Amino acid sequence: MEFNFNEFMERYAEEIGGQFSEYDHSKSVIIVPLEENRFQAVLGVIKYNEKFKKMGIEFSSKVCPYSDDIDCKQLVLENAKTCYAKFVIVDDFVKVEGSTFVETTLQEGMKEIIREVAQLADEWELKLTGLDVN
Repeated sequence: MEFNFNEFMERYAEEIGGQFSEYDHSKSVIIVPLEENRFQAVLGVIKYNEKFKKMGIEFSSKVCPYSDDIDCKQLVLENAKTCYAKFVIVDDFVKVEGSTFVETTLQEGMKEIIREVAQLADEWELKLTGLDVN
């Protein structure tokens, strides 16, 4: 049976009481409810990994726009404390990303990645901006 990414995302959003939006067959977003009535959007994208020549799933969440006063060393040090999630800078935004390969992951593992990405992005969004933006 072929894995249907958007079906998984929609079912998981329902399971956690979140919101689901589909962009196309390989991209969708879940608004993940967190503690203290906070929420974090996590984008999921299926894409080909050029380096390893196989299909991967990338989950990402925006933290805030990048600025020179952000301590990048602190973010890199924080990467060592997580299992799946890591800080990246993409298109002048600080983001949290977590990824896996389609062929080797289980749905429970993807749920853990989504939770970790959402929690870490929300934690640092609050630290860096004092807001609940994303």
